[in-house]
Amino acid sequence: MLQLFRLLSRLPLRLLHAFGWLAGWLTYAASPTYRRRFQSNVAIAGLPWGQARPAIAEAGRMIAELPWLWLRPASEPLGDAVRWEGAELIDAALARGQGLILLTPHLGCFEICAQAYAERFAEVKPITVLFRPARQAWLRRIVDDSRGRPGLDTAPATLAGVRQMIRALRRGQTIGLLPDQVPPEGLGVWAPVFGRPAYTMTLASRLVQQTGAALLLIWGERLPAGRGYTVHVLPAPAIAPDATPESAAAAVNSAMEQLINIAPGQYLWGYHRYKHPRGLDIGAAPVKES
Repeated sequence: MLQLFRLLSRLPLRLLHAFGWLAGWLTYAASPTYRRRFQSNVAIAGLPWGQARPAIAEAGRMIAELPWLWLRPASEPLGDAVRWEGAELIDAALARGQGLILLTPHLGCFEICAQAYAERFAEVKPITVLFRPARQAWLRRIVDDSRGRPGLDTAPATLAGVRQMIRALRRGQTIGLLPDQVPPEGLGVWAPVFGRPAYTMTLASRLVQQTGAALLLIWGERLPAGRGYTVHVLPAPAIAPDATPESAAAAVNSAMEQLINIAPGQYLWGYHRYKHPRGLDIGAAPVKES
């Protein structure tokens, strides 16, 4: 499988996205469970089917582009494959030196955001992204190697990883989170997503309250015909120092809804957002720097 990934990484992005279009539709047709969840999530969001339908192919493109994203040599920059809108918001946040948290849902190419940030801003402040290690050894090796790029560090979804991110913020650096991931039981609260309760991580708001970090929204728009990506940066909701976990989670979820509504055709509607959390596996101790 590793050899296949290496082979695919050498193909043009346009060709990978074409394969991904086919894979997305084949998966949708072959899996009744996936298809029902996809349709149910769109219905809960109250969106016309035509607006969400392109996301079937985009889910396949998301998978197909991973070899190119993960195995592209660190010496080979993204260059013209990435355009920016709103980068001045990051410039302003970094200039204040208080640490920066970037939030993105499962929308578009979220993998591109950290790489694009590292290439543009790492000389000022590097970025650390939270990730859940892959279960398969071969895939874990690929992911670990790919995400350890110059100016881009990774933190595992463990208590040690959270402490690592706190240290980065207190040094005035940047971290990246996907706040629409379902956290383990005990590490989140129930808050509405498109009007339905969903178990939601409280990590982002806790980090803002503990470190005084700035908060911004970011997402990577996948351009048609393999032309690359546009990274969009937008303002985020304010998290008050005395905000409750429930109110802060609701504010973050509302911000994620706004991003999704910008490009529903690129959201991962098949993600099991409303599932019950799994058992706690990273410890329930209070988040404190060691």
